[in-house]
Amino acid sequence: MSDESVVRTALRELSLALAATTDPEEIESFLHSLLTRTEIRAIGNRWTLVKEIDAGTTQREIARKYSLSLCKITRGSRELKKPGSPFKKMLDRLGKPG
Repeated sequence: MSDESVVRTALRELSLALAATTDPEEIESFLHSLLTRTEIRAIGNRWTLVKEIDAGTTQREIARKYSLSLCKITRGSRELKKPGSPFKKMLDRLGKPG
């Protein structure tokens, strides 16, 4: 099995495990156990920038407000604009405007 295949399988298993629970506290606890503090901060920052972009905040304002690179913000913006965007689906699932 190639490294890429192992990663795909692991990601699928993690997705299934997360989808199997509706308890946000259990998911948050799991993520804190799985990820380092730095990884958690990075994921939190990325989700925050997606919400900010969706709310209409400019990329420069997001960069200033959260000390994030324009490169990361631009990537988030592109992903949010894609047809069938997973970001948009998750925002809609949470009832976020946009």
